[in-house]
This record gives sequence, C-alpha cells and structure tokens, in this order.
Amino acid sequence: MSAGLLQPPVSRRVLNLGDLMTQTASRLPGHTAFVWGDRAWTWQEQNARTDAFAHALQAAGIGKGDRVLVQARNSNAMFETMFACFKAGAVCVPVNSRLAPPELAYIAGHSGACAIVRDDIFAEHGQAALEQMAECRLHAVIGVRQAGEQSYEDLVAAHLGKMFHSVRVEQDDACWFFFTSGTTGYPKAAVLTHGQMGFVVTNHLADLVPGTTHEDASLVVAPLSHGAGIHQLTQVARGARTVLLAGDRLDPAEAFRLIEEHRVTNMFTVPTILKRLAESAAADAHDHSSLRHVIYAGAPMYRSDQQMILERLGKCIVQYFGLGEVTGNITVLPAYEHDVDDAVQTCGASCGYARTAMDVRIFDMDGNPCSDEEQGEICVAGPAVFAGYYDNEEANEKAFRNGFFRTGDLGFLDERGYLTITGRASDMYISGGSNIYPREIEEVILTHPAVAEVAVLGLPDEQWGEAGVAVLVLKPESSLEPAVLTAWLGERIARYKLPKQVVIWDELPKSAYGKVPKRLIRETLLAGRE
Repeated sequence: MSAGLLQPPVSRRVLNLGDLMTQTASRLPGHTAFVWGDRAWTWQEQNARTDAFAHALQAAGIGKGDRVLVQARNSNAMFETMFACFKAGAVCVPVNSRLAPPELAYIAGHSGACAIVRDDIFAEHGQAALEQMAECRLHAVIGVRQAGEQSYEDLVAAHLGKMFHSVRVEQDDACWFFFTSGTTGYPKAAVLTHGQMGFVVTNHLADLVPGTTHEDASLVVAPLSHGAGIHQLTQVARGARTVLLAGDRLDPAEAFRLIEEHRVTNMFTVPTILKRLAESAAADAHDHSSLRHVIYAGAPMYRSDQQMILERLGKCIVQYFGLGEVTGNITVLPAYEHDVDDAVQTCGASCGYARTAMDVRIFDMDGNPCSDEEQGEICVAGPAVFAGYYDNEEANEKAFRNGFFRTGDLGFLDERGYLTITGRASDMYISGGSNIYPREIEEVILTHPAVAEVAVLGLPDEQWGEAGVAVLVLKPESSLEPAVLTAWLGERIARYKLPKQVVIWDELPKSAYGKVPKRLIRETLLAGRE
C-alpha cells in the first residue's frame, strides 16, 4: 500500500439493521409506531415484540446467515419478523404473498431456507416449501396453527420482556434476499447486506423523504415484502408511524380516510396504484393536503398520467428509478421538479438525476460510453448496488461489466445529467429490420382521449420477423375502432413503428406490485393464435 494511505481496518463492522428499531424505541418509547385497523403499538411495544421473536429464532437454532422464508400479507407480525431476522443476524427472505405453491417451493429450495414464517391461509404453500427444504428448524404460523407448527403469537409471548442484543454484523453480511419478479426465467435472489442497506436508508431519507421526523406518518399501500418494506425502514429510522390498510387489497376510500385521519405525509407506491388513487372520487371527499412525498417507482409513468395526478393531488409526487438489485437507488425526480405545465417541468418525461453518491452512465452493447442524448443501456455503480445474486455465478457475470451493474433498461442522459428511460432491452423488437421501442409508441397512444391503458409488444411474424401488437383498455363509456386508432396514430409516428394489430381488452394483467407483465400478455396473444 502506498505511503500515506490508511491501512485497511481489521473489521468493517456496521450497525445491525435491526437496531434502527432499537434506537428509535429508546428515543421515542411512547410514540405510536404502527397502526393497523383499530390497533396501535408504541415503539416500545413494537421493539419488545420484535426482541421476543428474535429470541424465538435464536432458541430454534437460527443465527447469523441462516435464511428465514416469510410468506405473509402486510401485518404487524410480518413487520416484526423482518426486524427480528435482522437482529438475530439471519437473512430475511420475504416473498410475494400471491405466489403459487410451486413458486414458493422454488424459492424455499433456491434460498436454502431453514425456517418459515407464514400466514395460516398459506398451508398448502408451507407444505410445498417444506418439501424443498433440507431442514426446517422453525415453522411459525401467524394465525391458527396446525399440528407440527408453532404459533407466532405464542412464540412472542414466551419471550416477551427479554431484551435482545443484536448480533454483530459486518459491512458485507447479508440481511435480505430480495427476489426478483422473475419476468424472465426463474426468480433470482439479490443479496442485500447490512452495510449496503444502511447507505440505502440514509440515501432514501436524503433524496426521497427529506425532513422526515417522528411527527410524520406513512401509509402502506404496497407489499412490505419488496419496495414498500425498504421504504418503511426509513420511517423506522426517524420514528414516523406506519399505517396499514385494514385489508390486503387497495381500497381508495379507506386510503384517503386514513390519509386524512393520520395526516399522512408520505407513502411508497407504483404508477398503476397511484393512478387509481388519484382517479378515485375519494380524493375529493377527504383532506389530503398533508401529503408531501408520494413516491412512485417500479415502472415508468406516462406523462399524461403524471399530469392528471398532479392536477388531482398537487405537487407532492416524487419519482425514483431503481431496481431491487440497486434497492431503488438510481435516480430521483423530486416533487419540486414536477409540474402539469410542460414549460415548467423542463425535464419532460425524465425520471430525474443520479441519486446521491451513485454513478449513473449509459453504455452501448459493447460497453462503450454513449454521448449525451445517445440511447444505450442504463448502468449504475455505487454503495447501493447489491452484493450479487445468491448461488448464481452465471447471472452475476451477465449483470456486471467494468464494475457497473447492467440494469437491462434503455435510456439516455441529457447534458444536465437527467435520465430518460426509453424501454427495456428485452421489450425492444425488430420489425422489418428496424428496432422498435414500445414505450415511445405507448406514450403517443395514451394521449388518445378514449385510451386508459396500453401495452405494445412484438410477436413473431412471417413477413416482418416481428410485428407490433397494441393491447388497449378503454376509458369507461368510451369506444374506439382499431382502424380508427391506427389512422390516428399514423399521423403522429413513423409508419414503420405502427402496430400491425390493435386489440381491445377489458383489463391488462397486473402483478402484485401493480406492474403490467408483458410476458403474460404475450402468452395470452400467442395462445389465441393456436
């Protein structure tokens, strides 16, 4: 090592992520931490229950590095389980509660889980998971247990009142397996670490919800197993209360009632959910002036939807671009950058600029840097990038190049460093030798007054190689003939970009996170050809 440089430390010890709750409970013991239906818990109560379950994990022989599979709907128990895993040094493996039993079984086996925490309604899922696990040291059930299972509440009660001292962790110790959605191939486990997540929490607080304190409140309208769970870590760090919807499905009327009642200041959501909330009549029936940071991510938002939401909710929306592998930390477009007027929102359809301490660049497919306004693959480096995919060297080799994580998204940077996403590399199709990017066409179609939603994708075609298909959902009481749309669209985009077919559906399929999986649309369209 060169003279004058510091010698590397013997240890890179960091804060155990679970101690975010410990610290807040010490500082704000009597402050409301969590609200669900007609029940509420203080930080002292929440931390005591979390400590109790951490003791239960430890008593079952679950410790540092052990994986705990969690299939549960949003609840206080699910929230406590995550932090108990962190404190025990275990790796939390939360999954989409809407997975089918075979899907959960795959994740159980692939993650190497040795424990399960699940809702009682997922008995079939639990059995499928057990069949793929080499061992199961703990099978805890939230709700009514069956023979061979243990009650979550009984486990908490057995250890309640005993303080838990969090396990020592290092910078690169795993704390969370964030499974990708699996839109291409099988889901992969992105390994998130204690050190990385400490940075993510700090970055979220700085760039997404600046000024958050214990006087704030956050409404949860998305699954805590993924992006919403990461968002809630920031609320725990600052002592803001977390408010859950009573059920596991979005009810706009209830959401706005809770926003008014708790003076909610922030929430994490995805474009389709945010659009549904803004379009609801409940937005007019309740006071939502407390909202400061309504964060949307997970998929690009069309400019027409953005303008409608701004008109309905005001300048409180915050966009970020990021993937699970980068825990949301790529770009941010703050509330003050949003505006209904295109002359004021000068960044247009951009998703913002690079997050603090993150390096965002555009490279061509050969790994060469692109110039301003030149389209290429969006790549990112920095402290928020995950440690890699668990037990998947092939995927890791494909995901990284020259130290940058390859997002698989296409876009360009302008001269100010604002990023515009043009689509997924996997969404692009080649028709008659020309590259077609669906998002560009979708943006134009959505400006038609009769269209509510649209998805454009390429399907195999004998003449063209691939041909574009536009799948539409119309607004209520609207009608539109495919030929009329094609003629209208022909006046607005180049002819080679025109979809060769237009179909109208009652609705587009949605994932549990509100995304539109084009894979499912493609499968449905191809099945119709048979």
